[in-house]
Amino acid sequence: MEDIRKLRNIGISAHIDSGKTTLTERILYYTNRISRIHEVKGKDGVGAKMDSMELEKERGITISSAATHCTWNGHRINIIDTPGHVDFTIEVERALRVLDGAILILCAVGGVQSQSITVDRQMNRYKVPRIAFINKCDRSGADPYRVTEQLREKLGHNPVLIQIPIGIEGDLRGVVDLVGMRAVYFRGEHGEMVETAPIPEGLVQEAEARREEMLDAASMFSDELMEAIFEDQVTEELIYTALRRGTLARKLTPVLVGSAYKNIGVQLVLDAVNRLLPSPLDVETRALDLDRGEVEVSLEADPNQPLVALAFKLEVTPYGQLTYVRIYQGSLGKGDEVVITRNRKKLRIGRIVRMHADEMEDISRGYAGDIVALFGIECNSGDTFTDGKVNYTMSTMFVPDPVISLTVRPMDHKSQAGMAKALNRFAKEDPTFRSHVDHETGETIISGMGELHLEVYVERMRREYKAQVETGIPQVAYREAITTRAAFDYTHKKQTGGAGQFGRVAGYIEPSKDGNFEFVNEIKGGVIPTEFIPALEKGFSACLEKGQLLGFPVTGMRVVVNDGRHHSVDSSERAFQQAAAGAFKQAYMKAKPVVLEPVMRVSIECPTEYQGSVMGSINQRRGIILSSTEDGTFSTIEAEVPLAEMFGYSTTLRSLTQGKGEFTMEFSRYSKVPDSVLERLKEDNRKGGSVKPRK
Repeated sequence: MEDIRKLRNIGISAHIDSGKTTLTERILYYTNRISRIHEVKGKDGVGAKMDSMELEKERGITISSAATHCTWNGHRINIIDTPGHVDFTIEVERALRVLDGAILILCAVGGVQSQSITVDRQMNRYKVPRIAFINKCDRSGADPYRVTEQLREKLGHNPVLIQIPIGIEGDLRGVVDLVGMRAVYFRGEHGEMVETAPIPEGLVQEAEARREEMLDAASMFSDELMEAIFEDQVTEELIYTALRRGTLARKLTPVLVGSAYKNIGVQLVLDAVNRLLPSPLDVETRALDLDRGEVEVSLEADPNQPLVALAFKLEVTPYGQLTYVRIYQGSLGKGDEVVITRNRKKLRIGRIVRMHADEMEDISRGYAGDIVALFGIECNSGDTFTDGKVNYTMSTMFVPDPVISLTVRPMDHKSQAGMAKALNRFAKEDPTFRSHVDHETGETIISGMGELHLEVYVERMRREYKAQVETGIPQVAYREAITTRAAFDYTHKKQTGGAGQFGRVAGYIEPSKDGNFEFVNEIKGGVIPTEFIPALEKGFSACLEKGQLLGFPVTGMRVVVNDGRHHSVDSSERAFQQAAAGAFKQAYMKAKPVVLEPVMRVSIECPTEYQGSVMGSINQRRGIILSSTEDGTFSTIEAEVPLAEMFGYSTTLRSLTQGKGEFTMEFSRYSKVPDSVLERLKEDNRKGGSVKPRK
């Protein structure tokens, strides 16, 4: 249990380019996990340890969250470095689902940015206590005090500076530790030598004022500290105890400052992780007991209790599936038999490893609180493992719906097999990536969280599966519908020796009220025998798959058959099916058909200052704004927009709102296309090409 008390499971999350991977690289260096520091976009071409994928090194971004572990001052720390791009938000989501604490990194120049808001929202969803690290204090325009205020105003935190910088921008030399009231400098080639000294004279007054603020905030969580302040007997231990209580209750956010790139302040971040962030024993974890109607039960981080573990991330490697697992209760070892709660399937654990980015270290057993990886077992992301003694399941993580789609086509037969393998693997690994075949067009459509998300997967198909694919815009699912009543009277006659074909059908077609296909039989006196009526319905129904205007499926038609004739020898089911097809063709164009397009209900959230530009972009896309509401800093706009106009909108919205806007959309209804769009559709149809929606 003492081991568990000294264990930390932390995530490093932030907006794009705030320095997450750079900070992790320094942490690994100072804890002797790596022998040399490599930069994210370094000239040596090696790249950071945690960005092990080729694409990550090339683009200088994190695509997939990577796990590692290290030791600092007797504490074991499991770290997950997560991506900053909104397109890879599921990676952050699943990391935060299994972590006990987090480091929220903010850029000293950019401050609280759009993805900082998203990440903070995710941390709140999983009740993750956090410390904030204001990075890049060496950059021109850095202002950690302004960023601290943004933490309060934009994210609603109670931020408390426990350090202030010595010098700023190009003059950054070290930090003042407000708890111990001393200056801390980082000497040596990579800042590995930590030296303390008295606070520089010019900063003493500032430091004392900031320390007062810190003590005021911390004393709200500790009566002992409050008494010690009155008696002037404040100790570092009392301050840290109070700060830790406030942090664990998520009512206080300790703020540290520094520059990971310049090796200033990183060791103090590690000290703060040990002192302020929770161990698995400090976090309340709940599972659902399936034997008792999904009643919530508390789990204990105790290795001697029955096993409960959650598979939170899958990776398919050339050697088999790698499953990342967080053990919440009990222990898991080589040779153990476990049960997947979802399907009661039993598995034997063959190999258990601890991850260090893309390297593995074999271990014989993992205990409660640990994050480990299992090799070669078949399961899904989000599965719960038990040892069979309990029937618990962990609640799954929040998975946002995809917002953008692309069509992908293999260039040759070999690529087709590679593409199929890749799509299966990606869909299994990433719950926000979906793929399906459109039964109307026969095209394979992939959907994801953004254009970069899909671009990365297409690139991975080419590299990892040697699948040469080309991408295109998916066709919009247009429909046709009639607008007025039109009569038909059609006789199908065919005489080719032997039994012929004969069937006459008369009646009318009209728009249906509910938008569905309706077939009405008003035949009297048996002019068409009852056994042929289903064939007539089948014939009309088959015609709806392709309208005569532009070849789109027909929706919302009512067919009424009230007369006809049959022949005792030549009439058959086939003859009446053909008669129905002829009758449909005869009446369809007389019924004045129109083309309908899918209209989506779109909900956009953005900061109020961008509301005007966002509304303008909706109007440009033939949208109708239904409502607009404001709650202080954020606006929510509800609108209806044709799907054809929504392709590429995520990029437009991001550029209009500096990356701070988000939108969701769902199908609302079908609506008649304007004449200008109809002309374009007819033109495309004449050329024989597919209909291109607006980019």
